[in-house]
Amino acid sequence: MEMIAYQPELSPALRTVVGNVDYTEFRETLQRIDRLLIESGTEARFVRLRMSEHERRGVEYAGKMGKAYRQLSPKARANVQKHAVRALRCDIVRELTGESARALSVRLADSELLQWFCRIDRVDVVRVPSKSTVDRYEKLVPETIVREVIDHLNGVASSIAEDGQAMLGLERPLDIDALFLDTSCVKANIHYPVDWVLLRDATRTLMKAVAVIRKHGLKNRMSEPSVFIRDINRLSIEMTHTRRRPDSRRARKQVLRSMKRLLKKIDRHARKHADLLRNERERTDLTEAEAGVILKRIERIREQLPEAIRQAHERIIGSRLVPNEEKILSLYEPDVHVSVRGKAGAEVEFGNSLLLAEQRQGVIVDWKLIKDQAPADSKMVPECVDRFKKVFGEAPGAMAGDRGFDSKRNRKWLQKDGVYNAICPRSVRDLRERMKEEDFAQLQTRRAQTEGRIAIFKNGFLGRPLRSKGFVHRENRVAWAVLAHNLWVIARLPLAEEQPGELDVAA
Repeated sequence: MEMIAYQPELSPALRTVVGNVDYTEFRETLQRIDRLLIESGTEARFVRLRMSEHERRGVEYAGKMGKAYRQLSPKARANVQKHAVRALRCDIVRELTGESARALSVRLADSELLQWFCRIDRVDVVRVPSKSTVDRYEKLVPETIVREVIDHLNGVASSIAEDGQAMLGLERPLDIDALFLDTSCVKANIHYPVDWVLLRDATRTLMKAVAVIRKHGLKNRMSEPSVFIRDINRLSIEMTHTRRRPDSRRARKQVLRSMKRLLKKIDRHARKHADLLRNERERTDLTEAEAGVILKRIERIREQLPEAIRQAHERIIGSRLVPNEEKILSLYEPDVHVSVRGKAGAEVEFGNSLLLAEQRQGVIVDWKLIKDQAPADSKMVPECVDRFKKVFGEAPGAMAGDRGFDSKRNRKWLQKDGVYNAICPRSVRDLRERMKEEDFAQLQTRRAQTEGRIAIFKNGFLGRPLRSKGFVHRENRVAWAVLAHNLWVIARLPLAEEQPGELDVAA
């Protein structure tokens, strides 16, 4: 699908604002990022990839419906381009500001600067994307496309022009000779996985779904759903207060048995109402898609309910440990795992492991959010180097990391690939010997800054906790955060020559 040249909307010039240095810095950063997106071709690259993705989805949908795919008209293609540009810029602003979809929509309506950056400023009427549109922008393209855009940006920023100068007006190109690795845990947006709290969550979800079915006219004989929610809340409060009693263990068992009896009734009512909706949906005003969402919600919880009850029974009544790989940590996030890292204030974390690799100036050149239980850090090194080769065409000159990345296999593999091994050895004696090497000591000193880079990335861009639901959406959000982070870092790097204080944003 070819790109269409279209006339941009007539927009007013930004007014000069004085008296607030924070606003001035933020404005200059956005102006610099705007120039980076255009000069590096990152925006054009994203638009082309989005148009290809749009065409691919259109072909798949036409094939599913048994129809021939019709090419979009030039006007429709120009519309796809406009929304792609807005999606890219709105997602970048969302990661830079840390706003929710609703808050960003409000801020876009109020801020001339953000309207200019997101290309929605007009002289007559400013049409601001709603909170739902802002949320859809984040899910507009898969993670692979965002990754390709980031790789393109990093490749341009690390290259040299024909005249020998660094690209993008930088004083010097990105230094990709050394790679610094570290891992962290991206916490999921779930409460602490207490066994009986999972049973309370199951009750609330099932009874709310039953209440929706009953509201649309399909009823089976039972008490009001709110009665069951009240009963499980009462038992949850009682379970909380048993820890203060002398016979706390026996009391906890009694309360759990009461919960189990209540859950049997709840499960039975949920099943009957689901059958009613499945067989008699025509009697209601619900569409087939709406009924499918309700049924899927009920079945998802009912499938996990026996295992959640068994888990609570094993731990509270049987006093037996449940292996981490068998635990249900959340009824709504199946791809969340236990991470025992032993850090101050976070002895145990619940989420997904994240590998980050940065270069000397702090730009993230590789990352991976791990869906399954995280492997040992040492097993991530070969994959990281392979992804680096695909982007930059060669292996890094050196690689540094903590002792978790060290292994005999990695030492041989890095030596074979011609990569200087600056990974901290596990042996204290070997570490003392290697610290006598000047290059190794220098790289290990620099590696300490990677901890700070992870803190900046997680707290300043991802948010704690990461509120995206589902692993696919969390993976996509991480990629958008990497793109915004890298643009922010590159925009703050020294320039080759002094730039004008103000940009002609009206042009």
